[in-house]
Amino acid sequence: MDLGLRGRKAIVCASSRGLGKGCAMALAEAGCDLVINGRNEATLTATAEEIRDRFQVSVTTVVADVSTAEGQKTLLAACPTPDILVNNNGGPPRRDYTELDRPSMLDGVVQNMVTPIELIQAVLPTMMDQGFGRIVNITSLSVKMPIEGLDLSSGARAGLTAFLAGVARQIAGSGVTVNNILPGKMDTDRLKGGFERSAAASGKSIDQVRAEQAAEIPTGRFGTAEEFGQTCAFLCSVHAGYMTGQNVLLDGGLYPAAF
Repeated sequence: MDLGLRGRKAIVCASSRGLGKGCAMALAEAGCDLVINGRNEATLTATAEEIRDRFQVSVTTVVADVSTAEGQKTLLAACPTPDILVNNNGGPPRRDYTELDRPSMLDGVVQNMVTPIELIQAVLPTMMDQGFGRIVNITSLSVKMPIEGLDLSSGARAGLTAFLAGVARQIAGSGVTVNNILPGKMDTDRLKGGFERSAAASGKSIDQVRAEQAAEIPTGRFGTAEEFGQTCAFLCSVHAGYMTGQNVLLDGGLYPAAF
């Protein structure tokens, strides 16, 4: 399917690896020129070279923490008028709610709620003026289904979801859409870290923990960054202009609900 994105400009936050990289790869495949972002220069550079080699698109790298004002300024200076913004950021570490103090709670809200809102505020005027814009926010299945130890991440991302639900509808007539993708258990480094913690706590092998967790998912497997990215690319496409304010679950059926 031609997504109608060739020559469009996209900012993909936290895209040197994992789900962000999957989104960057899919948008590059659709013909977008990219600004990608990460904190590790070597990893980010390698990702940029891989994308350029595979898809022959322009890729600009920005080494920065997008949660900071300076990081956002640098990112937007590299692409002042994006057609597409994919919001992504690392979540707070898994931690019981009793262990959270005020600074860690505020940091979590800044990372996963305030930062994407600030970036959206920055890019919306141009998107609305040009009559086209696509904003996709990577949130989490935990917005809908509680996951032990991820209360801070869940709360911040749920706050973002509620905030943008009204915004999406307020700007819908301008040709700009705002949607969220809610990943379940995706085969990323973050998930692998969870296997290691579970194995250490239970005495089971990592392979055993992995197999048990995969078996809990109706599809019987974990999701991939590649299929996640393709979902993101479709939401950014010309074919998704009538789809806004939506939460798209990508979880292999793990969330047990009919609606």
